[in-house]
Amino acid sequence: MAPIKIAVLDDYQEISKPKFAALDTEKFQVSFFKDTLPPYNHAKTTQDDKDKLVQRLEPFEVIATMRERTPFPRDLIARLPNLKLLLTTGTRNLALDLPAFKERGIPVAGAVDKAHPGSVGSVSTTEHCVAMILAAARNIAQDDHSIKTGGWQIASAISLSGKTLGLVGLGRLGVAVGKIMHAAFGMRVVAWSPNLTQETADEKAQAAGFSVENSQGEKTFKAVTKEELLKTADIVSLHLVLSDRSRGSISAKDLSLMKRSAILINTSRGPLVVDEDLLDALEKGNIRGAALDVFELEPLPLDSRWRTTKWGQDGRSQVLLTPHMGYVEQSTLEGWYEQQVENVERWAKGEPLVQSLY
Repeated sequence: MAPIKIAVLDDYQEISKPKFAALDTEKFQVSFFKDTLPPYNHAKTTQDDKDKLVQRLEPFEVIATMRERTPFPRDLIARLPNLKLLLTTGTRNLALDLPAFKERGIPVAGAVDKAHPGSVGSVSTTEHCVAMILAAARNIAQDDHSIKTGGWQIASAISLSGKTLGLVGLGRLGVAVGKIMHAAFGMRVVAWSPNLTQETADEKAQAAGFSVENSQGEKTFKAVTKEELLKTADIVSLHLVLSDRSRGSISAKDLSLMKRSAILINTSRGPLVVDEDLLDALEKGNIRGAALDVFELEPLPLDSRWRTTKWGQDGRSQVLLTPHMGYVEQSTLEGWYEQQVENVERWAKGEPLVQSLY
């Protein structure tokens, strides 16, 4: 009997290899793909690139993927006749067409973050978001580069004490970031999302361990309109779940409302912002800067306008970029891959999968 062919996709740090090495090589044949091919369902993906992705994946019965790196839309799933099991990470992956998998009878299973039980990556993402806020405000990356290339001070930093943090989205991540920045730096926190009420904001402030308002009667988490948030916030941080409704939530019109001294932070999802609009605003220096961990297309193409060292020069805004590192922690990824290997073995034995997604 031929061994079951397994493809492990998008493991940039090669953390999966020692985990999958535990599988019996007489029963399983594992191939690793460190690079990510263009997404099948992206508007800019050519038919040739789609065919290359299918050619890569078609031989495999089991595919282990990383959350939202390689999407699996219906059209791609239909072109993978050998696929019998799809493994992902996390407990929600909007890049998977679960109804299409279910129609084909292909089981799909996720994996929980055992390093931070119950967090679904929120602890790591919160830490990364706060780090990016501080780095952008204090010019950390620019000053580091200046010293290493023979320079010294190049720009002044900004203080966060008493400034306004605008949270676009007050869910678990928004609350976590707001809690830290309010408690540690005394930032005023204002928030907006399409359905946010002051009553809900008050409940979230209390759940975070704060009083609803301070001694001057100012709300700890103040629900405001989107326009007021953009006009008043010194730091605008995005924390919405990506959906058809939230896609493009920040456009040229919204960016034009922001203070010239403001900084935009996005550790959520790239398509929440209209990419071209943000690039245009930053290239014109319309706001102080942006710190981005997520992008409209990932990995960033080599010819992307984001990939330049000219940010902060000739009137351009300061820009801090990281390659979607919000959830990329060694212990988290190791735990995810251990669970994927466990599910491969359970599936091969006909046992129920752990963390089935449907």
